Amino acid sequence: MATTEQVAALDSAAAAPAAEGNPLAPDLATGTVHSEPATAAPSADVGAQATAGATAAAAAAAAATADTAAAAAAPPEPGKEAETKLIVHHLDDSRSQRVLWLLEELELPYEIKYYKRLPSRQAPPELKKVHPLGKSPIITDGAVTIAESGAIVEYLLAKYGKGKFVPTEEGWVDNLYYNHYPEGTLQPLLVTGYIFTLIPQRSPLIIRPIAQAICKNVLNMLVEPQVKTNAEMIEQHLAQSPSGWFAGGPEPTSADFLMSFACETLIARGGGAAGPKTKAFVELAHGRDAFKRALEKGGEYAYA
Repeated sequence: MATTEQVAALDSAAAAPAAEGNPLAPDLATGTVHSEPATAAPSADVGAQATAGATAAAAAAAAATADTAAAAAAPPEPGKEAETKLIVHHLDDSRSQRVLWLLEELELPYEIKYYKRLPSRQAPPELKKVHPLGKSPIITDGAVTIAESGAIVEYLLAKYGKGKFVPTEEGWVDNLYYNHYPEGTLQPLLVTGYIFTLIPQRSPLIIRPIAQAICKNVLNMLVEPQVKTNAEMIEQHLAQSPSGWFAGGPEPTSADFLMSFACETLIARGGGAAGPKTKAFVELAHGRDAFKRALEKGGEYAYA
């Protein structure tokens, strides 16, 4: 039989709303009172261990997140991003040789894929699988494909140069001009002259004498005077350079890498157009260890 104190306790518990989750709240349908099943209270040691484990797991997760973020934010190790992914698509007897020279100067690892000219002296069709125009030089750097010598030199120096081969403040304008001059003015002129020497050789025998006469007149009237004017400008510019480089500084710059092939062509075609300063510039370039390594890897070349 319930005592007076027990009855009072039950009445007080029943008065608490069931919505508050009171286990002693009466079942309104039956009028019965449900008591909460007795459970053993967790020991203090178990609770402490659980808390410590959760804290350790959270700390490990935070450390892993921090390491991942740091790895993503950190710059790549020097040279690591360039390992074996730079490919030079190298056509024999072409201007891609100067790209090899620059890569050797920068001491970058790279792979050479060699392509041979057709008997017609044109590039093989395989190069069109690399770039739509099928011309050389072309480089691939991971997912990036770049053609045009000037663009390649600028890209390599910007991405991998690390401050090397930068012109002085005084030589900045000269460097800018001679970056664009060889492909914009001089090389097209030299190629035009080369084409007009090939036309008679490839003409049918019956008209070859006529083709020779026509091409000779074109060369003498239109091409050679322009070649002479350009060669004189180059000679005068180099005569004012204390170092023999096009930007006048102590080391070569992008202008020298780009001008090297055109100056080699001026010398090789003969006719006395190339002056002593131009020849000295080519000798200066050829004397560098990096140029010698590039020549060893790329092979001897003619100036086509």
